[in-house]
Amino acid sequence: MTSSSSVSPGSSVPRLVIAAPSSGSGKTTVATGLMAAFAARGLTVSPHKVGPDYIDPGYHALATGRVGRNLDAYLCGPELVGPLFAHGARGSDLAVVEGVMGMFDGAAGEGELASTAHVAKLLRAPVVLVVDASSQSRSVAALVHGFASWDPEVRVGGVILNKVASDRHEALLREALDSAGVPVLGVLRRAPQVDTPSRHLGLVPVAERQSAAVEAVAAMAAQVDAGCDLEGLMALARSAGALSCAAWDAAEVLVSSPPPPLPVPSLGAAPPDPHRPERPRPQTPDGLRIAVAGGPAFTFSYAEHTELLTAAGAEVVVFDPLRDEQLPDGTRGLVIGGGFPEVYAAELSANEPLRKAVGALAESGAPLAAECAGLLYLCRELDGRPMCGVLDATARMSERLTLGYRDAVALSDSVLAVAGTRMRGHEFHRTVVEPGSGAAPAWGVRAPERRVEGFVQQGVHASYLHTHWAAEPGVARRFVERCRTS
Repeated sequence: MTSSSSVSPGSSVPRLVIAAPSSGSGKTTVATGLMAAFAARGLTVSPHKVGPDYIDPGYHALATGRVGRNLDAYLCGPELVGPLFAHGARGSDLAVVEGVMGMFDGAAGEGELASTAHVAKLLRAPVVLVVDASSQSRSVAALVHGFASWDPEVRVGGVILNKVASDRHEALLREALDSAGVPVLGVLRRAPQVDTPSRHLGLVPVAERQSAAVEAVAAMAAQVDAGCDLEGLMALARSAGALSCAAWDAAEVLVSSPPPPLPVPSLGAAPPDPHRPERPRPQTPDGLRIAVAGGPAFTFSYAEHTELLTAAGAEVVVFDPLRDEQLPDGTRGLVIGGGFPEVYAAELSANEPLRKAVGALAESGAPLAAECAGLLYLCRELDGRPMCGVLDATARMSERLTLGYRDAVALSDSVLAVAGTRMRGHEFHRTVVEPGSGAAPAWGVRAPERRVEGFVQQGVHASYLHTHWAAEPGVARRFVERCRTS
């Protein structure tokens, strides 16, 4: 929940949603290029990504100098899309929202839920359709007309033609689109310099490319600046409808959300008195320090997680498991999110002092929350290389891609949730952990198939599921309270 006492300035920020008929059409190139091109003109641009993707927001952040944020109507619920957008967009001149997959593709079996079209409607934002025109001419008009007319509540305000071969090809496309009723707001030619390398889980993250990523984003900005009508796009962005919601605020939601149940005596003091809704403030002087894994091997995280931990009273310190041989001084809890430990298995394994430090922290009973890559790092070994040994399990790469939203329920009381807590998550990996769960599983996955998953032992919660704590702020508060009392 968010306070309804006022409407945030972020609710009226001009905004565009960048969509496409299908994946691979060039959404990331266009969205990132637009962000960088407008930022180069002196605008403060707020970057957003529909869905659970962690990698594209890294390129968005590089283009804008602001944190890339996700808008996921499945993980967080449709009611939080507007408030989370307003939170991220506060203080900006323009917001650019990159879509996911094809415009109407959402959570499997859930209709429009979590699709780009759904988010565009929730944001009352005009859509710019990016079309890969490399293998068509007149047919582009039928395609654009179909997408523009499929759902009358989605306003397709313009089209950007991508991978156009020549002046002649452009003329044929423009002539065809004259009758479609959707203006052409950009034409981009094939440009290999804007391509970004991919591997088993999509684009290579910014943290792994550094200077090459900077060059790629600069090339995207130059291409978009030269090929798009930025004035026309800005005018379209200003036509977005105002949102009647307050911005999400980490401190406020911790007050308004139900206090986390603490049924186990060792979990600490009683929850706050609900009749005294005082706004919590960071309490860093008490030395409550939570370490969060970062660096090239652990790049998957949502900004709201850190914001919630801070609002709950923790000092969050980022460290790099590839380079740092010890945890930050005074670490009372550890969060290890997603990323690519399989790519850096040799380097992670070689950092034996840190592996031992993580193992000792877990042995002490301190809270550890690990998602996906973090799960692999806590195993005995990964692809035959020693890891932290916190979990009596092994991990290995697999040919099979595991991908999709998950409906889950907590099966065991843990540092994150009391048994019975229902949360939605997302899986995205090409690895296998054996066994897949411990004596006290973390989650019972309810959909798309029923199974148990993950590990709860002492203060450790380790699982393949990526979750968004904004949907259940009590998770962060519970974790911080356990850090305070362990």
